[in-house]
Amino acid sequence: MIKRLAVTLGSLCLALTPLWLQADEQSASAARLNELLSKASTLTANFSQMTLTANGASLQESSGTLEVKRPGMFRWHTDPPLEQELVSDGQVIWLYDPDLEQVTIQQVDPRLTHTPALLLSGDVSTLQENFNISRTEGGSVVDFVLTPKASDSMFDHLRLSFRDGLLNDMQLNDPVGQRTNILFNNVQLNPPLDATRFTFEIPEGVDVISE
Repeated sequence: MIKRLAVTLGSLCLALTPLWLQADEQSASAARLNELLSKASTLTANFSQMTLTANGASLQESSGTLEVKRPGMFRWHTDPPLEQELVSDGQVIWLYDPDLEQVTIQQVDPRLTHTPALLLSGDVSTLQENFNISRTEGGSVVDFVLTPKASDSMFDHLRLSFRDGLLNDMQLNDPVGQRTNILFNNVQLNPPLDATRFTFEIPEGVDVISE
């Protein structure tokens, strides 16, 4: 009986060991990502973005600028001809579409991590609460794959890449197979950014939609 119990306990330990290792790897990956993101209390960058269909056909290309101030403040401006501006002061998000002459306003929901600006400006300490995180490192490049724990996320997984300690690119894959690639350049860490950059003055004559 004792021998059988020992064998059973041994088998159980072997079965659980991969779970322990997986948890350790998750924690180590989250800590490494936190380390890299936390270097920037503020950040500015230019970006180019391409969205592809599941079979690789190009759907949309755009470019613009990003400004981030932690925690929660950002300004994401997409250049014409697809001009849009997404701005948040950490409490409210404004989405301005000049072509539609429309501003949409909504309260910040901590679960809204499906846009790059929200992810990059958020509280890095909560990443492990919302995502399963894995990483690969080679030379000067570190890649992280973030898989949302929530079933209602807007993307299946996201890859975030750093080169020489700086944000380099991001790829989002959605549930229908579309892929959005975002390349960052001219990345600046910790430039002075006034908090007024992260409030939006609604232009006269535009429609305002509150959600």
